[in-house]
Amino acid sequence: MTHDIPKLNLLIKNRHLRRLQNDVWNERLLPSKLVIDHYKFDSGVTYRGDHVRAFTKKSYRVGFKQYNEVFQGNEIHLNAEYRDPSLIRNKLSFDFFHIIGGRAPKAQHVFLELNGKSQGIYLLIESVDRHFLKNRNLPDGPIFYATTNKATFSLFTAENEPKKSLLSGYELKEGKEKDFEDLEQFLITLNTYPREGFGQEIARYVDVQKYLTWLCGIVCTQNFDAFIHNYALYKNRDTGLYEIIPWDYDATWGRDWDGLKMEYDYVPIEGYNTLTARILDVKQYREQYRDMLEEILKTTFTTERLEPIITNLMNQIKPYLPFDPYINRFSNKKLMRERDYILQFIEDRNQYLRDGLKSLT
Repeated sequence: MTHDIPKLNLLIKNRHLRRLQNDVWNERLLPSKLVIDHYKFDSGVTYRGDHVRAFTKKSYRVGFKQYNEVFQGNEIHLNAEYRDPSLIRNKLSFDFFHIIGGRAPKAQHVFLELNGKSQGIYLLIESVDRHFLKNRNLPDGPIFYATTNKATFSLFTAENEPKKSLLSGYELKEGKEKDFEDLEQFLITLNTYPREGFGQEIARYVDVQKYLTWLCGIVCTQNFDAFIHNYALYKNRDTGLYEIIPWDYDATWGRDWDGLKMEYDYVPIEGYNTLTARILDVKQYREQYRDMLEEILKTTFTTERLEPIITNLMNQIKPYLPFDPYINRFSNKKLMRERDYILQFIEDRNQYLRDGLKSLT
């Protein structure tokens, strides 16, 4: 086996591992050590994710007692990418956001061992927290995680039922309780402000340019459920404006969260949450979105631009796949078929979005 990607060994005493396995919804970090390049770091570990906790190959959240220079933070996420047959969709999505000028967590593939036993390929993802901001020289500010599909920017849940609270679905990652009051006021304004003058009013709450960049990213990669959760909401203290940051993008590039085929035209060009609908109802913003998306479809969301990135990511993980105990009968042909599947999705999705640009006039 080559060592083109880092190898991590997560050490957990048997009693703590049994406790973790017996209660997959435990959120308390249990004592562990994380080893990389012979350096051993004291850490705490628990499982992470929602429906993925039921999978055989678990995903982990690892916390450190203090800032860790190696990982540039005090928390990392180790995603199993269990239902993604390519194992690269999350990483590819974050890279795509970076290319188009959006904000996204840093991510890299690693090979994980648990108490010395191979667990296979994982994606190490940077936590979106105060260190995420500091690493980018961004002002501090509250960060909310949209943890459930109640984070719809709406008065209603994803099931179209009245929300018990406008703040349903949001978890405060960084900030103070008062920051919930500001978020609630934003959501009230979003849902009640008259159509006339909305464009000016929403610009007092949201960095519209950055939001439209995020919209271009999510519409191209077609992450169906990330319109209503799986994002972080950051309020820049200097500008006073909310910005949105992507999270959990394994169900993208033509597959859903079960790894099944998702047709290239499943998500419309306009997206589908309340904030997006109201922003695109403003002619100025709709035209701005159209111009941004048209440029991305010409230059970035193309097989010519993305094929080398896809191939490189697959070549990095390829030597490790036979050692992943959760992969059933790995073959190079199967991986190449998945590469071709993603490239075909890009072709089809690109044409679908090009055809839809006229609806944004």
